[in-house]
Amino acid sequence: YFSPGKANTMSNLAETLMHLKQLSIALLLSLPIAWDREQKERSAGLRTFTIVAVSTCGFLVSAQSALGNGVDAESRVWQGLLTGMGFIGSGAILKTRDSVHGTATAASIWNTGAVGAAVAYGQYDIAATLSLVNFAVLRWLFPLKPSSRPQDPDSEQPC
Repeated sequence: YFSPGKANTMSNLAETLMHLKQLSIALLLSLPIAWDREQKERSAGLRTFTIVAVSTCGFLVSAQSALGNGVDAESRVWQGLLTGMGFIGSGAILKTRDSVHGTATAASIWNTGAVGAAVAYGQYDIAATLSLVNFAVLRWLFPLKPSSRPQDPDSEQPC
């Protein structure tokens, strides 16, 4: 990909700077979600979420560069990414005798991958919206969840 010549060097530099911009945007847009999960001491936090967003963006940017318009090959990259995000997310889910925990974290891992993918395709508005909605749901919808409300001491406890 790097051949001698001033024109190619400038083109490669512009492409490198564009890739750095995309990876940085993916990182920045993942931070609010990562910070929320880290503050709530969830199984995945700052490192996991930022790595998922940046690596998803990186895989897709690399695939676009290497595969060009190879739709079949790029679809296989997508399939691998989706499987990997599902695998990482499944590790965040814990089932106990009476409940399941971590589904919001798992869904957020999936969404953070979508943020990175949107950035890779230059769809910054979609990436920003996904990040904002995910952060808002984690922060402001949690009090609406029945299990997060304080129990009335006079109410009957389940057996």
